[in-house]
This record gives sequence, C-alpha cells and structure tokens, in this order.
Amino acid sequence: MRLTVVGCSGSYPGPDSPASCYLLEATHDDGTGERTWRVLLDLGSGALGALHRYVDPLTVDAVLLSHLHADHCLDLCGYYVMRKYHPLGHQPRIPVLGPAGTADRMARAYDLPTEPGMTEEFDFREWSGTVRIGPFAVEPVEVDHPVLAYGLRIAADGAVLGYSGDTGPCEGLDRVAAGTDLMLAEASFRVGDPNPPRLHLTGADCGEMAARTGVRRLVLTHVPPWHDPQVALGEARAAYDGPLELARAGATYDLRG
Repeated sequence: MRLTVVGCSGSYPGPDSPASCYLLEATHDDGTGERTWRVLLDLGSGALGALHRYVDPLTVDAVLLSHLHADHCLDLCGYYVMRKYHPLGHQPRIPVLGPAGTADRMARAYDLPTEPGMTEEFDFREWSGTVRIGPFAVEPVEVDHPVLAYGLRIAADGAVLGYSGDTGPCEGLDRVAAGTDLMLAEASFRVGDPNPPRLHLTGADCGEMAARTGVRRLVLTHVPPWHDPQVALGEARAAYDGPLELARAGATYDLRG
C-alpha cells in the first residue's frame, strides 16, 4: 500500500499545500486481472488540481470522506464536473463513502437540486461497518468533532494505516490508531492556547496517543497555516520516541506487513 500526501494543510489551503487529501494505491486482482486500485481519503479545498501531479483523477476507484467540513470534502464539486463533462464522456459512477447526508450536502455545495444532485456521477454510501474496496479494508470509527466525523483504519498488503480525520482526544481515536504501521494524525492546536474542547488535537495529544496505542510511525498533518508546524512536532516528540515527522505535500510512504 502506497500513501501519497496530496494535501495536508489544516482548515484551508496553505502556501505550500492544498487542504486534506491522501491517495492510497495498492495492486489487486479482482478476477479480471491485476491492476492498481486507488482511493482518496478526503478531497478538501484545492486538492483536485494537485491530484493531477500524481495520477489521472479518472483512475480513482472511490472517495472516502471523514466528515463534511469544506477543507475535507469541497473539491468533490470540481470532481463532479470533471466526471460529468470530461471530453472522454460521462464517467462511470464511483463510490463516495461519508457521513449521513453527504449526497445532499454536496448537492447544496454546488447549488444543485438534491434530485439527482451528484448521484449520477457518484454512488453515495453512508459509513456503516467495514467496507472493502479492491484490496482495501476500511473501518470507520466515529470520533469527537462538532459534526458527525470518522477516523479511518485502512488495511491492505498486510499493513494498517490510521487516519484521524478531525477530532479531539477520544476513545475512537485510540481505536483507529492502535498498533498501526503509520498513523496520520491532525495537529491543529498548540498546547497553552485557549483551545475549544472536543474539536482538534495538539501535537502533544498526538504524541501521547501514539505512545499509548503502539503506533509504529506517526505523521502529523492538518497544521493550519497560521501555526509553525515545528511547534507541533516538538510537542509530539516530547511524548513519543518512535519515528515521527510532519506531512508534506508530495511525500510518499510504502507500507507492507
């Protein structure tokens, strides 16, 4: 399983990165021959354009949305346009998994009537238990955020990737992270600031979570452009002595069991 960071800026696109979007790729034989399967974890503001640097967006097999804040889902609007009006013709529907209400939310975002909305381009499905897409087994776990939000635990090629989405510290986050080969954890807040509860993680929260749950490698992401990411890195390092780094657009990670 290969992870490519398409976008990792928190809350809105920053000077060096779009908002949240991560590309996962793995080979799999579905009975018609071996091929590379591709899924996106979130498709936030500015991410669709950057995705072209890494793959043809028309080769994506599914989009997995952690929640419906704009910095995690809004570029699905541009993707709808691409799949509907591409010169190669109207593209086949692909699954979009997300919280309840995703189809209506995305229709409103593009000022479409809810029927059909984007349902002729996307097969919208609500998160409910583990989902298999080609080689990927995706387990959604509800986490603590002001809107319905999920962390995602993805297994393929004998390896497990954890993705926090957006969350405050909670039991669900620990479930996502437990024993993962790589944990993508958002670090939007700083220790010592008047941070609202049940919203985001500090670097210290990420480090403590990684140490507590046996994470093998921790990658901090979703740092807003108004913060120095080195602060988040330092906070996490004080609590976690394993492999640790900041996400950056274009970084790749090869995960195998």
